[in-house]
Amino acid sequence: MAKILDRLLLFIYSLSIAILSVAAILKLSGVLPSNWIDDSDYRVFISTIVVLVILFLLSIRFFYISIRKDRNSIPSIDQRTEFGDIQISVETIENLCLKAASKVRGVRDLKARIKVNQAGITIEIRAVVDGEFSIPVLSSDIQKQVHDYLQETTGIPVSDVSVFIANVAQSPSFKSRVE
Repeated sequence: MAKILDRLLLFIYSLSIAILSVAAILKLSGVLPSNWIDDSDYRVFISTIVVLVILFLLSIRFFYISIRKDRNSIPSIDQRTEFGDIQISVETIENLCLKAASKVRGVRDLKARIKVNQAGITIEIRAVVDGEFSIPVLSSDIQKQVHDYLQETTGIPVSDVSVFIANVAQSPSFKSRVE
């Protein structure tokens, strides 16, 4: 509700400042008679016109902002089916990737990044592994698990799954205490 009120106030401000700026420019340029400014001081005259032109340009900018469509919607991937539209947020796809990758044994810490392109979605997985399994085999398992799970769950084509092994987790070492 506050966003709508802000936009309405911005629209009214922009419209009123634009009308006042045009009227002042017309009065200062001599098209309309002017009784409120002394034409003898040339510097005041020019600086007033410059300020009013800047105000007018700012008003046009504010007016444009007040009527344009809001683009701050949540990024999503849209699909059309015979029953209607389906929108799946990018955050949902990231969480599904993390869920699928966490099912692979030997993976500790995961992060996912999604990029949408013409061929489908590109997924980048950053992982920390425990070092007990072969890293190429582990990476391949993560790729296959994420690819298959996402395509099966969402129906969105997955064009690429990249896996970046960031580190090997150190196993906690316990020191025995002798008393």
